[in-house]
Amino acid sequence: MAEITKRSDDYSRWYQDVIQAAELAENSPVRGCMVIRPNGYAIWENIQRTLDDRFKELGHVNAYFPLLIPKSFLAKEAEHVEGFAKECAIVTHHRLKQVTVNGKTTVVPDPESKLEEEYVIRPTSETVIWDQYRKWIQSYRDLPILINQWANVMRWEMRTRMFLRTTEFLWQEGHTAHATAEEGRAETLQMLEVYRWFAEDILAMPVVCGAKTANERFAGAVETYSIEAMMQDRKALQAGTSHDLGQNFAKAFDVTYQDAEGKVEHVWATSWGMSTRIIGALIMTHSDDNGLVLPPRIARTKAVIVPIWKNDEEMAAVCAAADRIAADLKASVGLIHVDKRDKMRPGWKYAEWEQKGVPVRLELGPRDLAEGQVMMAARHDRAKNPVKFADLGTALPAELERIQADLFAAAVKRREEATVNVDTWDEFVKLYEGEGGFAHCHWCGDGDCEKAIQEKTKVTIRNLPFERDETVGTCVHCGEKSIGRVLFAQSY
Repeated sequence: MAEITKRSDDYSRWYQDVIQAAELAENSPVRGCMVIRPNGYAIWENIQRTLDDRFKELGHVNAYFPLLIPKSFLAKEAEHVEGFAKECAIVTHHRLKQVTVNGKTTVVPDPESKLEEEYVIRPTSETVIWDQYRKWIQSYRDLPILINQWANVMRWEMRTRMFLRTTEFLWQEGHTAHATAEEGRAETLQMLEVYRWFAEDILAMPVVCGAKTANERFAGAVETYSIEAMMQDRKALQAGTSHDLGQNFAKAFDVTYQDAEGKVEHVWATSWGMSTRIIGALIMTHSDDNGLVLPPRIARTKAVIVPIWKNDEEMAAVCAAADRIAADLKASVGLIHVDKRDKMRPGWKYAEWEQKGVPVRLELGPRDLAEGQVMMAARHDRAKNPVKFADLGTALPAELERIQADLFAAAVKRREEATVNVDTWDEFVKLYEGEGGFAHCHWCGDGDCEKAIQEKTKVTIRNLPFERDETVGTCVHCGEKSIGRVLFAQSY
């Protein structure tokens, strides 16, 4: 059984231990990249299914674009290349050759295979997609284009942490084209609302929706919106973003359309994305010192049945009953796993399934079988109750809903307790030298002031919440007239 460090002892170590104990991911031979194990990938598959269904309900379709992007494409949008230049990995050759140096054989790029134009390994796909949209769009009849792709990207990170910040990660990226600025802005806000719904209703993770500052906008965007979640260590995590790109990429790639009156206009664009980083947010929002805790709506396995026996006859009887229960409930509840592993004590199995975050455990022994019941235990609070076989069809779904609601309520309560209004610089510094949390503070709106705060405290403006106090006050840092309160926090 894997040992898990307590959160209070070392939060960072605890996070890594939970990932290891739940068998979600592990480091790969490539620096900063991870192997996502089946338990971790099952979570990502559920994320994909849920979001993909929602995207398609709203009219979006999936496509796929190349991993390699001509380097010249990035130079076409000045802000974009500046934003990603330090993170790009470049392909320069297409062949290796063996050489022997000091008696040792190695491989090096073959000079004869040097590419005429180098390629960037996809850090994001705006440029290659807009090059295609230029070919697909001629008339207003071709709009809107509502495309999403599920893909991997690479951004060369200096400091990496599994799921939260890796050199390669998985994500979805939506890229849409519209006839008017109003349609583009409506799409941007619609997709932000999809992310809010997903975070809160599916992941039981409360978020703050709002606009990013100019300093924090996506490279090449007119406006960037985000959802910001609070982790158990009171730090913020940006869980999803949606970008209004205006006409910047359309102008860079000369993507125009002819309207109904024959006038030629550049189209209006959006992009939006959520990545495997959300799994890190999920872990840090709900998990405890015993391991992973998963909200039922995102867990692949909703419950595990642990049969208990002392001899072969008892084993046959309780395992057969467990199989029947799992089969009977699959349609209404989802996947229920029956743990039939022999020569393993039930207590060991209980602890292992706790570490893996399965929401409900059903214990079934010979005495339970005789009484026509199982013992039902919830992962998150260990509430344990006997349930008759005949009642499981209603009791188990109800328990899963209770768990989902409890997790969301606990996360909301934790955030509320760690959210304050701060009015003076001394209070601000004291807060972030201590426990930290979310602080709603007056800010002047000046980017240089924002940078100075970050340099002094490593605290950033997470966003300008949609629901915020816009009363004019005095900037918490410089003392100038404010634009109202904005959300500050230390972040991942």
